[in-house]
This record gives sequence, C-alpha cells and structure tokens, in this order.
Amino acid sequence: MPHPGWSTFSFEGIGTHWEISTPMVLAADVRDRLLDTVEDYDRTWSRFRADSAVSALATAPGSIPLPAHSAELAAAYATLYRLSGGAMTPLAGSSLERLGYDAGYSLVPSGAAAPPPRWEDVLEWTGPTLTAREPLVLDVGAAGKGQLVDLLGAVLQEAGHTDFLVDASGDMLHAGSHPVRVALEHPYNPRQAIGVVDLDNAALCASAANRRAWGDGLHHIIDGTTGLPVRTTVATWTIAACALEADALATALFLVEPEQLETAFDFSWLRVFSEGLATYSAAFEGRLFT
Repeated sequence: MPHPGWSTFSFEGIGTHWEISTPMVLAADVRDRLLDTVEDYDRTWSRFRADSAVSALATAPGSIPLPAHSAELAAAYATLYRLSGGAMTPLAGSSLERLGYDAGYSLVPSGAAAPPPRWEDVLEWTGPTLTAREPLVLDVGAAGKGQLVDLLGAVLQEAGHTDFLVDASGDMLHAGSHPVRVALEHPYNPRQAIGVVDLDNAALCASAANRRAWGDGLHHIIDGTTGLPVRTTVATWTIAACALEADALATALFLVEPEQLETAFDFSWLRVFSEGLATYSAAFEGRLFT
C-alpha cells in the first residue's frame, strides 16, 4: 500500500485499473501525459482494438513502424523465446483466440488447441520495425503491461517526481526513500494473502492462472510449443530493477525453470504450484505466512 497521506491518481487503461501514488497531487499536465502514454501504448500493441498497429498484421503480411521502446520489448522476448525453447512467444495470440480469448471476448473455443507459428518462420523483430511474413496475431501481454509501468514511471521522473508508486493492478514500480509493503494475493482467494514483501526502488510483478480464466482449465498463460494453458504452476511473483523484466519473468516462470532464467536476468522470484507447494529464490525478500 502507498504511504498514508499520499495522493492517488486512478484511471482505467489497457483493460486494467491503475493507481499512481505520489506525496503531492499530480499537476494536470502530468496526468494528461500519463493518460496519453497509456493511450499511445494501447493504440500500438492491443490485439483487442481494430485500429491498433499490430491488428493490421492479423489480416495481411507486411511491416509496421513501432516506437523506439519496442526494441527493449523485442530483446526481452527474444531472450525468453530462446531460453524457453519457443514456449514463451509473442505469437501466442492465435492460440488464445482458438481457445476463446479473442478480440470479442467470446470465451468460447473455436477449435482444438494448436501451437502458434514459430517466430523464426514468420516474424522479423529486432528493433523499431516489425515485419510479418504471413498474417499473425501478435500478443505482448506477458511483458507489455510491465513496460507501460516503466514508461509511466519515466513520465513521473521527467516531471520531477522522485517518490512514487505505479500500480497496474498488482504490477508495480516503486521509487523513493521509504519502501512500501505489498501483500501477495492468494492464488485461489483474492481476499487473502499468502505473504508480504517490502518493495524498495524496484518493480514487483505477478502472474496467476486465475486472473484471466474461463472454462475448464482455460487461462491466458499458454505454452507456445503446444498451444495449451500451463497446468502445474498457479502463481508467480518476481522482483527486478524494471517492470518490463519483472512482468516478462513472472510469465516465464510458468514455462522455464528459474535457474535457466537466472543465466540471463537479475531478479528474485516466488512460485506457487497447483498442489500448494511454494519455492522461492534465496534473494526473494518477502515473508510467507504459515
């Protein structure tokens, strides 16, 4: 929770609730820049709106220009695609649509689960230009919200704010002289916590199979090698220097053993499995309740 007495600017964006907490009320022009940043990001990346840049690739191959920050997103995805053997991919959108998590939120499967195309076969994305060799559904949701958290943090810093908490429904970035205590939500009961962590000038992100779930065993975390939702892990938390990496790694922990991820990323982590067991890294500075 933010510190007592702090001001909170709340709004809806990219399909989630946001709260930005600061010691002083944000100026109107800063609030406008924050909202514009969210709108620009959604207009670029959302597969749920027909006017987004990536939606054009769903109907025809071609190239689209992207903002400069897309290079960081591409690099994170490329590394995780390699480490996961293709299990974590920005092309999982086609698999999600087949299972019913489509632009119209039908939540009704249109066919049997199927893996998405392989990155190396259909996609070129190494910087601010993305080229699709065939129609494809791009979905950067596994890391995009985290990157947007970072971008809003940058807006605050550019406006002179050194103390803040950006909270995108549990994906957070903290800056300032005093840590904030954050509850870790129980994966099966959102009214309970399984522990707490003191967040101190870092990002904390979570991923849970119950957050976007529909039908029997259907949820949004897809194994790109099979097109099927992951079954064994039910919730993850990660702490890293930036929210882009923390968000991406929270999803990657459903698909890759943490030791593999630690070869390329500096982060701490907690995993909860379907049978109720939990594992965590030595550097995870949280406290679990017994």
